[in-house]
Parts: sequence; structure tokens; C-alpha cells
Amino acid sequence: MNDRAALDLLLAHGPLSRTRIGRLTGLSKPTASQLLARLEAAGLVEATGMSEGRPGPNAQLYAVNPRAAYAAGLDVTADRIHAAVADVTGEIVGEFRLPATPPGRGGVVRQVAGALAGAAEKAGLTLGAVHRLVIGTPGAFDPATGRLRYAAHLPGWHSPTLLDELANALPMPVAYENDVNLVALAEQRTGAARGHEDFVLLWNETGLGAALVLGGRLHRGTTGGAGEVGLMPVPGTPLVRRVAEAGAGGFQELAGARSLLRLARDCGIETGPGSGSGIEDGQGLGAGSDGPDDVPTVARLLAEAAARHTEHEPSARFLDGYAERLAIGIAALVAVLDPGLVVLAGAAVRPGGEPLRARVQEQLAELSDAQPRLVLGTVERRPVLCGALVSALAATRDEVFDTSRHPR
Repeated sequence: MNDRAALDLLLAHGPLSRTRIGRLTGLSKPTASQLLARLEAAGLVEATGMSEGRPGPNAQLYAVNPRAAYAAGLDVTADRIHAAVADVTGEIVGEFRLPATPPGRGGVVRQVAGALAGAAEKAGLTLGAVHRLVIGTPGAFDPATGRLRYAAHLPGWHSPTLLDELANALPMPVAYENDVNLVALAEQRTGAARGHEDFVLLWNETGLGAALVLGGRLHRGTTGGAGEVGLMPVPGTPLVRRVAEAGAGGFQELAGARSLLRLARDCGIETGPGSGSGIEDGQGLGAGSDGPDDVPTVARLLAEAAARHTEHEPSARFLDGYAERLAIGIAALVAVLDPGLVVLAGAAVRPGGEPLRARVQEQLAELSDAQPRLVLGTVERRPVLCGALVSALAATRDEVFDTSRHPR
């Protein structure tokens, strides 16, 4: 326990002296010295230099050895696989992006192995040096069948034998997690939900989803589909039957990126040529995930509206309309879960900034007795990949930092 406490302190604070470690852990100097000697012999810590700028003699500083272990994460979308390898301190040491291609010989297994090998090569490592891999995908793998659900737009990922094939092809343990759940882990570890045991993260990019964290743990549901709120019936849209086949339900139709292009045009805002994935004014919006081309346009429109809403009436109406749509879905969630915090994240939400957040909070106050605090997500760069690495590193550290497994 003392070994792990010292390692966690070094991860949190960076290099520390023996005296400082003793004070933070409550250990005597001799015990702290023995602890550091043990961790150094196990290859888990290393001397990094001397303290400077303080009265008295300089002290030896110690830090976690970044080469003690490596973990990897993959962010999978319909158009690419983004892989990253991090050392045990969390520093990313290699990244690689592989364009997704139609499944051919080797299919998904070949693509996953290729992306991971590319990131490992960038880090100067072999695949065998990576202790654990976490793969983030849209949808969720059903624990009973092994099939990927809620992600029909990922060709080749729906084979019932895929997880076994990946396990046989890769030299490290592999775990799988929903992409929105991974964003929630990233926000919980380093972002807006840090320190919160109960919160909901609402994500809007090419699809609407939510992550539910209760008692500090992700709630995945029986089939892994907890949080697939794009399928949730809400007021203001037609009731969708056979939602598994349609690919979306009311909330996606109400507040998804594609519907926001229609809302912007209805408010008198020019959305630009070619926006809306070929959908022109007056045409209906089909169910399902939004096209990737919709999201950059929506992000731009939201940023412009947030910047102009005080003097530009169409921008104010656009934000008001979107806030009401988001609040309708959030009200349904908080009525059941009653979380203390709701994190708004994704490229089709965050660019609206404080003007959008404040409007959603105001609308929610009228629609729900539950009054959670709404905040914007703060993990802006590669949030899914960040969450995959957070998950992979947590498991890796639990294994590698267990000094009872090291020879004495």
C-alpha cells in the first residue's frame, strides 16, 4: 500500500525528494528510503536530478520511470482509426492515423493491428512492449453476443467472432468501450467532471449520445446500450417505430447536427453551400446519425452565433431554439437519474460556449424539478482517444504498480 501511495504521489506531483515523499505519506525517513530503494530496484522509479533553490543541501529527486510500462488507445470512426501509445506517466509517445478502408482481406483486424503498429513504431516500440489496449467505438459490444450494436455505419465491425479474432491477433489484453463513455472518463479524470461521483455527459457530434456515471462508475446497462439517447423518444418529433432499424429516435431528430442546419435556416442564417449532406430547404431529414460533413458546419454556426447573439437577432433565436431542444432531452435524463452535474460536450455543442450553456440551464429550469449544474466539457483535444488512454493506463498501473508481483 505504501509503494502504491508513493507511486501515485509521484504521478500527481512529479519529481519528489525522499523527505517530501515521507511527509506526504506519513512515513519515517528510513522507511521512505527503503521504499524508494525497493521501487528503484523494481524499475518503477528513477533518480532524476537534484532539488535547487531551497535552503540547505540539495536533495535527490525521484520520479516514476516512464519506461516501466506502456498502454495504448484507439479511437475508431467510420473514416479513420486514430491510435496512440502512452508511457506509464500518461505522456503520449507515439500516434498514428490510418484511413478506414472497406473491409478486405484481414478486414478490421488488419486495420486495428496496422494502426497500433504505426503508433508503436512512432514511439520506438514493438507491439510486445504495449501492456494493454482500449478500443473506443461508437455503439457498444453486447456482452452476451459479442456483436457491436448501435453502430451500423462501421462496416466490418459486426462479426460475432471479431473480438476473438482481435484477441488472437494482438499480443496484449484488449478492452472495448463506447466512445462517449470514454469521453466521460476523460472529463472525470482531467476535465469538467473531476471530483464528481455522479454526472451525465451529453455528447453531440455525428450522433447524440450520453454517458452515465453513478457512484464513480460507468453505467453500461445489460446490453451496453445505456446512454444511447439518440434513440430516446422526446416531444416535438414523430414517434419512431423499430428504432434499431431506423438507427435513431426522437432526440437525434430533434437536436442532432443535421437538424440544427434546418433550424439555422429557419432562423434566417445562411448555412453555406453544400451544408446539410445534400439536404436542401424543404426536404425531410431522415433518421440516423448525422453525416461527418454536417458537424464542422454546425460548429462554425454555433461559434458565430455565440459571438453575435447580443446584437444579431437570428443568432439569438438559433441559440434559443437549440437550447430548448437540448433541454427537452436533458430533462428526461435528469428526471430519472437526478445527477448533480451535466457536462455538455462534442463539436456540435461546445462551440456555442457560455451563451448556449446558460440558455440550456434556463430552459431546463422550466422543464424539470431536478436542477443539476450544467457545464461545458473541457477536454477539447482528442477526447475519445484521451479517455481510451485513461482507461488503459488505469488497468496497466494496477498491474505494474503491484510490487507484490516483483521479485525481491
